Amino acid sequence: MASTAPALAGRAVIQQRWRDAVFLHWRVDPAEVSGWLPSRTRPDTTPDGATWVGLIPFRLERTTFPPLPAVPWLGTFLETNVRLYAVDDEGRRSVVFRSLDAEHLLPVLAARIALGLPYRWARMRGERTGATLRYWSERLEGATRPRTRIAVRRTAERVEGDALADFLTARWAMHVERRSGTHYWRNEHEPWPLHRGELLDLDDELLAAAGFPGLADRTPDSVLVSSGVTTRFSGPQA
Repeated sequence: MASTAPALAGRAVIQQRWRDAVFLHWRVDPAEVSGWLPSRTRPDTTPDGATWVGLIPFRLERTTFPPLPAVPWLGTFLETNVRLYAVDDEGRRSVVFRSLDAEHLLPVLAARIALGLPYRWARMRGERTGATLRYWSERLEGATRPRTRIAVRRTAERVEGDALADFLTARWAMHVERRSGTHYWRNEHEPWPLHRGELLDLDDELLAAAGFPGLADRTPDSVLVSSGVTTRFSGPQA
């Protein structure tokens, strides 16, 4: 997969800055995720035949709906998502979100209604101390209210020209299933500036809540850290 995004076919309708991202990923059998994917999609796999489950906390900043200015306060919040990787019948690769926990209720409700994304309201904290990123989260809705605690140290090792890192991070679309069918949203951003990460702490219940019990008990197969990118989304396609 290329690390540079193709240009959007239409104008950007949403722009955001994604900062201080931590990418934790586990290799799984495609059969474990196929039941969670939208219609007309299947698990996207690496050459070894595996697909991947990601747990990704970051800070989302400066949400903008061009040509309007950035949304104050509500357009900046912490998020932690659990995501899968899919390809559709036309060969279009994407991210599929199993859950997205975020700390502001209004954006959570707006994204559920307008975009059909499985956002959940959560109490969250994040901090950066030198090369170490720490994130805490507790969901504020639902019966189980899963929590997560993540700490990763960015190493000095840059990641460039790595096929697996590109597969996990250079994703230029998402598939979202709605009552009207599966929608395909394109996005673009500059290549992720990536470093290897060292996992310092992980105590997570979000993966199990998303349908993957026991996964967090395993050491992640890939740990990456990025200072961030600015991303732009075009409107949905069928």
